[in-house]
Order: sequence, then C-alpha cells, then structure tokens
Amino acid sequence: METSELLKKVRHIEIKARGLSRNIFAGQYHSAFKGRGMAFSEVREYQYGDDMRDIDWNVTARYNRPYVKIFEEERELTVMLLIDVSESLGFGSSEKIKRDTVAEIAATLAFSAIQNNDKIGVIFFSDKVEKFIPPKKGRKHILFIIREILGFEPESAGTDINLALRYMTNAIKKRCTTFLISDFIDTGDYKPALRIANRKHDIVAIQVYDKLSTRLPSVGLMKVKDPESGGEMWIDTSSGNVRNHYAKWWLDRQADMMLTFKQSSVDNVSVSTEDDYAKALLLLFQRRR
Repeated sequence: METSELLKKVRHIEIKARGLSRNIFAGQYHSAFKGRGMAFSEVREYQYGDDMRDIDWNVTARYNRPYVKIFEEERELTVMLLIDVSESLGFGSSEKIKRDTVAEIAATLAFSAIQNNDKIGVIFFSDKVEKFIPPKKGRKHILFIIREILGFEPESAGTDINLALRYMTNAIKKRCTTFLISDFIDTGDYKPALRIANRKHDIVAIQVYDKLSTRLPSVGLMKVKDPESGGEMWIDTSSGNVRNHYAKWWLDRQADMMLTFKQSSVDNVSVSTEDDYAKALLLLFQRRR
C-alpha cells in the first residue's frame, strides 16, 4: 500500500472510529469493562465486621489500636487487541474484505479504550506471533496502531490461535481485557489455551466472517483455493449435495466454536463484513453491563 493511500485510510478510520467511540459507545465501554484490580486508598480505624485480613499491622502498632486498609477499584485498564493477520482475512465477496472490518473494529475499540484513559496494546498473529506492541496511552500511540493494522504484512499465512493466546498470557502479567479478533478459521485446538487465558485475563472473542463463507452459490464448476495452505481444487457447486455438505460444515464449525466460548466462559460476538459492526459491539457491551 502506498504511503499516501495508507495515510488516507488511517485518517478515514480515525474519524469514523473516534466518532463511534464518542457518540455511540460513550459510557457503554466504561460500564462493560470495569477495572478488576483493587488499589490501596487509605486506612481507617477498625470497625466491627471488618475483615481481619485487611488490618494494617504497621499502622496498628504505631497508634496502638487496630486500623484497616481501605481499597478502591482500579479504574485504569490494560486493553490488548489480539489481531489475526493470517491470509484468510484477505477474503471478501462484498465491498470490504474481512481484514478491513477487523481494522475498523480494532480502531474503534482502541479509541474507546484511550477515551477511558486505558492503556492499549496489540499482538498481531498468524501461525506465529508476528508483532507485539506493548500497551501505552495517547493519540499518537493509537494512530501508530491503526497504521500497523492497515499496513502490516505478515511473514506467515496460517493461523494458530492457541500459540497467540499462550504468548499473550505469558507476556501480559497484569490482568487485562483482551479482544481476540479473528475469523477463527483454525484447525488446531485452542480451547485449553482460551480457558487458561480467560482465568488470568478477561477475554472477549470477536469473529469476523464473510456471508459467502456460510453457503456456496450455484454457479457450476468453481476452482477454490485455500489462502493459508495454498491448496487448490475444483468443486461442482451446481450439485445440491455439495452445497448441503458445505452448509452443514459451516454450521457444525460455528456450533463447535460457540461451544468452546461457552465452556471457556468467554463473551463473544460474530460480525459479518456486511453487518453494522457498531450495532454488534453495542449489543456486546450491553450484555456485559
């Protein structure tokens, strides 16, 4: 992508994402993703019913009477975007490819986080961890992230969600909210890694898909190619059996993915490239309130 074209797209997404985060998600994001940590605030004298574990023994010894620590919820969050950059995201049958929708969703979440005074970081992954951008604050940091999302060229073509989750779990020590944005076209088993990651952090899964992926059109012989493996084959889409078999594969795959999210207690939403992703995110936020 040419530099001038990239800057134009960055500016377009910045305007759109910033508008959504200010006008539509104002307050929704704050309510949906509250700080989970507890920070020390002050001490006060012990009162009947206080938890003995909260006694500050140093202050108690100094004043010769019991004092307890008062904690308050930490408002500041660390937000991580775990972004799939595999080759399958380059597919699209409408005006936008899946990668475009991923970029807009990621930018909207980034602006929502920064307006809430949260840190934001990114992990780009394929079947390897392609790049890690540590969490920081500030508009300059956000624009750098958006430029990377739009212009990033992965070294590998495949998808390994398991690897990406394990890397994030080990790299981010403090509890964070992680948005896993992917089409979830992955033949590997990422369920154990998802469960472990969601125990330590707060994982939210966002699936981006193309509606043509849900069904085969009847257009006769069609040559199809797997963008990640490079494999090619001819299929007869005029065959009802072929189309039905494919439709069943898609439904079974979606059901398995949803079961994985449910068993891992992971909030999730699925967004088509033709859908209004702002509405889908808003519904997700409202479910979490």
